Amino acid sequence: MKNNKSLSESDIIRDFVVKGMEDKKGENIVVINLKNIKSAVSDYFIICTGTSGQHIDAITASVEDEVFKAIKEWPRHNEGRDVKEWILLDYINVVVHVFTKDIRTFYGLEQLWGDAEIKQIN
Repeated sequence: MKNNKSLSESDIIRDFVVKGMEDKKGENIVVINLKNIKSAVSDYFIICTGTSGQHIDAITASVEDEVFKAIKEWPRHNEGRDVKEWILLDYINVVVHVFTKDIRTFYGLEQLWGDAEIKQIN
């Protein structure tokens, strides 16, 4: 992890979201940097895949815990906890998406931002 003093809040959240995903073995983690996209609503979309509803729950709980430990904030909004196919955590400048494989393929969020910098984590 980089020195937090040189990072923006969205960069810090990004790093702790990824840590939370990795800690629970989230698959195919991708960070989409939207900072240079004029029409973007946030700085980052961070996406990963879970293998089951229980796995998706564990990943999102880990992300929330890591971000809270780092900056003492919970997501401003979340969706999908009842269905557990796509859980969204909204930290305003960082939006987290945890999908099942089929739902992630269906929506193809990575393809929506072709002009963004996309970094594959694992």
